[in-house]
Amino acid sequence: MSKAIQLSQTGGPEVMQWIDETLGDPGPGEVRVRHHAIGLNYIDVYFRTGVYPSPTLPTGLGKEAAGVVEAIGPNVTLVDVGDRVAYAGGANGAYCDVRIIPESQLVRLPDGIGFDTAAAAMLKGLTAQYLLRRTYKVQPGDTVLIHAAAGGVGLIACQWAKALGATVIGTVGSDEKAALVKAHGCDHPIVYTREHFPSRVRELTDGDGVHVVYDSIGKDTFLDSIDSLRPLGMMVSFGNASGMVESFSPQILAQKGSLFLTRPVLFSYTAKRSDLEEMAAELFAVLANGTVKVEINQRYSLVDVAQAHRDLEARRTTGSTILIP
Repeated sequence: MSKAIQLSQTGGPEVMQWIDETLGDPGPGEVRVRHHAIGLNYIDVYFRTGVYPSPTLPTGLGKEAAGVVEAIGPNVTLVDVGDRVAYAGGANGAYCDVRIIPESQLVRLPDGIGFDTAAAAMLKGLTAQYLLRRTYKVQPGDTVLIHAAAGGVGLIACQWAKALGATVIGTVGSDEKAALVKAHGCDHPIVYTREHFPSRVRELTDGDGVHVVYDSIGKDTFLDSIDSLRPLGMMVSFGNASGMVESFSPQILAQKGSLFLTRPVLFSYTAKRSDLEEMAAELFAVLANGTVKVEINQRYSLVDVAQAHRDLEARRTTGSTILIP
């Protein structure tokens, strides 16, 4: 008998139910993984609240975990029993101690990457990888603006962008978070609770604006983010922690300097197995050589996941958070 979190309806943290599960043997192309650590991500909140509708209810929750392969089904060739593996994406259901999952979603963990680090870094790190290396390929001399810089994606992206030669500007909600991001590659933290960030960005860039904005906040920051860009800059809207971006006329992009706008999601970038493997390899390389350090600043027992969600939504967390089955 295994344990899992189940969602029978959308709503607040209280709708997550702690249930018993009976798992059978893995089928063709499937493996059974015993989780050692599970990642907590804001996308989990979107599914829990119904911002991102689940295809069916009841459903599991969670996109990311790391553990050991316990059993394999017929025709499995990518992993074997005993392999240390991790994943980010696919169907919801990571909030559990044991899971049956398609082998195509798994990547093997290098010896130097522990379960906690993998669970904390896979989804956030792969997100940072595609943002910085594919959506807008950061070059030496670029100036970038990263919102929620003290969060899980933000801390990874600040370090990685700095290593790529960029000048990094990041928005945070407090002086404590400003100190944290400054220690992780952010050249110019902006405390948005007391500073108008578009004005501050203009000051820091001698009026030019930034080459790219990475915005996971959504509604509250969207227009001000556009105002922070230089002509021909790129607006990357990859989340909506404050709510969905409201409709607007594309003409504003012309008025502000022929700007580019994209709304990417990780799972489009990892849809091909070859892309997933290349992205994971690059992520593991920067983790292994110390270019990026993953800060796991919160750990919760999986049974206490409701409190973890409350803390995440209240912005009481920094860096990455993991759940322990």
